[in-house]
Amino acid sequence: PGSGPTGDLPPPKICAATWRHPLLQLLPDLRFTLLCGRYAVNWHLNCAKESLTEIVHRWRDFGDSVLPTPHPSGRNNGWLKKNPWFEDEVVPHIRKRVSQALI
Repeated sequence: PGSGPTGDLPPPKICAATWRHPLLQLLPDLRFTLLCGRYAVNWHLNCAKESLTEIVHRWRDFGDSVLPTPHPSGRNNGWLKKNPWFEDEVVPHIRKRVSQALI
C-alpha cells in the first residue's frame, strides 16, 4: 500500500475482510502460519500493546501452528543484529516447521 513516514503503510482493512476467510476455506489442511511483520502479528494475535520484539521473543507461547516474525526486509538488518537470538533460535524452528508442513 506504500510507505509512510516510519515505514510501510498498513494494508487496507478491506483486504483481510475480503480475502482472508475465503482463502482459508480453500486451505483446510493448513498446518503452519508464519506471521511476517507487525500488521500480520497484530491481526492474528491481537498483541498491539506489546512491541514486535517482545511478541517474537515469546514465539514459543503461540504453539506449533503460528509463529510471529519481523517482516523479512533489508530494513530489519539492524533489528537482526540487536536480536541474535532470532537467527539462533527462531530461524531453525521456522525451517523445521516449514519442512514438517510440506510433508
